[in-house]
Amino acid sequence: MANASVSLYAMALAAAGLPLYIHLPRYAEVELGLSLSVVGAVLIGVRILDFVQDPALGWMVDRWPRLRSRFAWGATIGLGLGFLALFSAPPLVDSVTWLVLVLVLVFTSYSLAAILFYSQTRALAESDSAEDLVKVGTWREIGTLGGIVVAAVLPSLFGYTVFGFVLMVIVLVAGVAAAPIWRLQTERQAKLNWSRFAASGGMWLLGLALVNSLPVAITSTLFLFFVEDALQLSGMSGLYLILFFVAAGTSIALWSMLARRFEARNVLVGAMTLAIFCFVWAAYLPAGASLSFAMICVASGLAAGADILLLPVLFSGVLARAGLQAGQAFGLWAFANKMALALAAALVLPILDASGFRSDQGNSPEAIETLTILYAVVPLGLKALAIGLVLLLPRKALLQ
Repeated sequence: MANASVSLYAMALAAAGLPLYIHLPRYAEVELGLSLSVVGAVLIGVRILDFVQDPALGWMVDRWPRLRSRFAWGATIGLGLGFLALFSAPPLVDSVTWLVLVLVLVFTSYSLAAILFYSQTRALAESDSAEDLVKVGTWREIGTLGGIVVAAVLPSLFGYTVFGFVLMVIVLVAGVAAAPIWRLQTERQAKLNWSRFAASGGMWLLGLALVNSLPVAITSTLFLFFVEDALQLSGMSGLYLILFFVAAGTSIALWSMLARRFEARNVLVGAMTLAIFCFVWAAYLPAGASLSFAMICVASGLAAGADILLLPVLFSGVLARAGLQAGQAFGLWAFANKMALALAAALVLPILDASGFRSDQGNSPEAIETLTILYAVVPLGLKALAIGLVLLLPRKALLQ
């Protein structure tokens, strides 16, 4: 039952998270009539709130562990209502103000839910061993796959109004099913201590999480623009998202097996090298290259599966071995990942806007070239930097 609850809650989080970095930029431009520069500014502004908020939410979870169930319900209700307001309800004030207010609710609720969920990894595992931690991660990512497929398919099939309502239902059902998770307790652990955290390798992993999230954040932000406008494959973005995430989800078992046989560092480097190959290939795609891009989606999904599984597991292992509370630490982890998304939006959307790019309109070759460079070349360099950080990863930060 615990494994099913883990998978279902992971599914809800994934279904809730995907729209925030895949659908939102295009939705805000096309449906709300906002420019890409405004969308980028809104996203970075909300992330500034996260700078204070995510660590504070983590501290709150550690400070009042007996209130986890109440925190979880607050996050669940906030997410459900937030998505209903974002996609299914007309703005009650001007579009920019409405978007800011709704995103604050959604991001705060999502942060709290994710921090609660990931900080329970050790409680859900039977021990602190690599095998048990990876097992919990595997069940979590199986659910993630289902949520991502739902979030990728629904908007193209039924539109955004139905999408927001269905997201609300999924989140609420998962909240009910996951209620037993929050009652699990671990041995009392020490408060987050910065010197112990750094000595355990936690700071290095946190930096790696930020750098490694940037390539995915950039490609996620620009994905719909790249498919619809650069490759001119109208209406196929949902299919490509499914290919990517199904490949990522089905690769979890493979990466789980490899992680038990080989050092996590080697597994991560191999997966990241495959991702770099995909970026190079994408940079040279001509318009209409549907089969080639499908193959890229599958290959890059396989590569992403290792990151999705192993990096949170490594972080949980570090915290467990150091005897540190996980709530505030995973608040920092959530902030690092979300800051990557904000930096991506704040950096690439204004550049794309300045190039003269407009979605669903005729674009100049220069604008399309800018889009391609931002989508494929920039992430390639960042992924190479992430590989360097993995190679220098302290041995104490690896699974034992």
